[in-house]
Amino acid sequence: MSYPDARYLGDGGEISAVYRPADHEPELPMRSGAASYLATGGSTNGQFGLYRWDMSGPPSGPDPHFHRTISESFFILAGTVRLYNGTRWIDATQGDFLFVPEGGLHAFRNESGEPASMLLLFAPGAPREGYFEGLVDVAASGRQPSDEEWAEFYLRHDTYWV
Repeated sequence: MSYPDARYLGDGGEISAVYRPADHEPELPMRSGAASYLATGGSTNGQFGLYRWDMSGPPSGPDPHFHRTISESFFILAGTVRLYNGTRWIDATQGDFLFVPEGGLHAFRNESGEPASMLLLFAPGAPREGYFEGLVDVAASGRQPSDEEWAEFYLRHDTYWV
């Protein structure tokens, strides 16, 4: 393992850091919590996407699935989140971490309905905001997409159900 090729070729560095205060409003309110877009693939030049996922309402979370183009990592900040590692469900708590490489089966749920919070890291930085926002829009509208519409949506967002 070695360092990648240089991406910055300047001599003296530059002022380019992005600060986000803790009290910044989440970008995506949901019926079961909120998602904060800490660093999107667009803002990191496709290197990674980092999201804070706060769960507070009814039990929620996706069924087991995998991605072909991105890895996904979970770091539990608070509460209990059930993580699926491809073989079993684990009750993960503060400080627990799960890395899922491309093709790895995984899922997460807040089955307790109690508040929980975690960081989600996608690498490289795919446009996951469209996926999250699409699901929220469908839920809010009450619209029932056809099986074909769902299949296209999931394919467009690199999500394969098992």
